Amino acid sequence: NNFELKQSLINLVQSNQFTGRKDPYNHLRFSNKVTSTFRHPEVPNTTIKFLLFPFSLEGEARTWLDKEPPRSILTWEDLVYKFINQFFPPSKTTYLRNEIINFLQKPNETFNEAWERFKNLLRQCPHHGFSELHQLDTFYNALNPNDQDALDSAAGGNFLDKIPRDGLAIIESKSKVRYSRSHVTDSRVSRNARLPSSSPSHYFDLQQIAASLEDKLDIRMNHFEKSLND
Repeated sequence: NNFELKQSLINLVQSNQFTGRKDPYNHLRFSNKVTSTFRHPEVPNTTIKFLLFPFSLEGEARTWLDKEPPRSILTWEDLVYKFINQFFPPSKTTYLRNEIINFLQKPNETFNEAWERFKNLLRQCPHHGFSELHQLDTFYNALNPNDQDALDSAAGGNFLDKIPRDGLAIIESKSKVRYSRSHVTDSRVSRNARLPSSSPSHYFDLQQIAASLEDKLDIRMNHFEKSLND
């Protein structure tokens, strides 16, 4: 076979090298995306991945690969297994799986905040192995009664009776609505907060200070958002 790796392909994978400090799954996705753009009629895609992958490593990650015993990695599957085991060890997987299983909405956490935190845990451990149904069941049962009732109401009955695709759509919809409402409410509270200046209570003094700080924060955020849009 007259096959050789194109220098342009090598340059492409070297533009986003893995050092061992970032998410190894993201790097595998990047590698798969790059190699999917190249085809050879006589060479399997897994072989191209296998040959190209070392060029995508540097620093600690490249040192690890170079120190692997001879003939210990013979296929793309071998390489992926050892790569993940090295940079996403089983102990980290166990920890994140437990965080997902035992997920609970915090006392002062909004629906949107809880959902974003739950999704972030899932993203951190893409090989968690939980089905979509299991994920939705875990999230629903982690919520406070009011938010559970809100999901049931949106579902027109028991939320968990919905198929995963519909359940996810309901959660995303409720999350966006509640996020929007909370921002509107916070804005109104900060603008309308006016407390009696004659009150000798330290409680009122503290609230006045807090309201003033919130107003200043709103002004700074507005300037920041405006600078982004300009």
